[in-house]
Amino acid sequence: MLARDVVGQEELVGRAGEAARAAGAFVGWSDRHGRLADEQIGLLAEAGIFRLRVPARFGGFEADTSTLVRVGAELGAVDGSLGWTAQVYWIPTWMVGLFPEKVQEEVFSTPDVRVCGTLSPSGMATRVDGGIVVNGRWGFITGAHHAQWQEIIAVVVSAEAEPQPVMALVPMSDLQVADDWDTYGLRGTGSVSTSATDLFIPSERVVPLGAVLEGRTGTEGAAMYRAPLVPVASASSVGVVVGLARAARDLFGERLPNRKITYTGYDRQGEAPVTHLRAARGEQLLQEASFHARRLADLVDGGAASGAAWSVADRVAARGMLGAACGRAREVVETFAQASGGSSVYRGVSMGQILADVQAVNLHALMNPETNAELHGRILCDQEPNTL
Repeated sequence: MLARDVVGQEELVGRAGEAARAAGAFVGWSDRHGRLADEQIGLLAEAGIFRLRVPARFGGFEADTSTLVRVGAELGAVDGSLGWTAQVYWIPTWMVGLFPEKVQEEVFSTPDVRVCGTLSPSGMATRVDGGIVVNGRWGFITGAHHAQWQEIIAVVVSAEAEPQPVMALVPMSDLQVADDWDTYGLRGTGSVSTSATDLFIPSERVVPLGAVLEGRTGTEGAAMYRAPLVPVASASSVGVVVGLARAARDLFGERLPNRKITYTGYDRQGEAPVTHLRAARGEQLLQEASFHARRLADLVDGGAASGAAWSVADRVAARGMLGAACGRAREVVETFAQASGGSSVYRGVSMGQILADVQAVNLHALMNPETNAELHGRILCDQEPNTL
């Protein structure tokens, strides 16, 4: 076991900002190659980003989700792909703590271990002596190129029992990786597909998904495991959109003094009332996105600290806050992109990439504002939730 560094939130956020600015030098490479550069991974590791959700007894920081939101925003403000990849690693890394101690020791024995994964049950499994045999394919596996392990979801089928979804940990060396990531948004995340063929997974690396979703498993005594998976995943992944919104606001401000509004009498864009209205609207939306992100982290961290049982309303509220933050952040970027003029379409101006990244995040099934709003609204209208 490793000794834990005692590092406060402010220092972790500061480290993240410095690492992000240094990693920004490699954004062009990651955009061309569809994954983060080795140098970017090294900078994040040096800053301790991959240890934020590692248990303290394994040398991790056991950071709360409030810290994750702030760190994710620092990374996302420099590059959406950088922030998104780090955030995705945090979730399966946290999930390792839901497995038996022996498995945790194996995974966390690798310094700055990186675990990728998915919540999509796109594999099938059968039980055999000592474990399960899995066949399947999992898409959108962010960070697969630099991960040592993947968390997969598969459905165990048998003639004797009802189908049972399970979560399992698999070394990346046991999986096939398809280089099929070619996108407009979040290009540098390397969110490729992986697959398994007749793969044996020992029983100690398999846990029932239902127990995970209900919070009936986890590292004993650790506060960060006293909150259920989906709210934790929501709070872990919301920071990047706040960072992207900040990036759009700041880029607009940097370019503003040197721009005019063509075909009008305004030689300075900053003198035009339409600019004032857009700037005010964008800033208000940014504050709203930040508010919902902080409120989500407070909900998760507060629940983890108290250890109280999570109601359906609490879980739904978490999804609602996530969707609200993502939707507001998208509006921020769209507002400042529309105010940036025709010159912003050039690749040398990063507004287009920021816009593509925030739109990609909003298309994610967990992050989608409309899906989350519908779920929230169902509960407000005394309907049952339409998702597990």
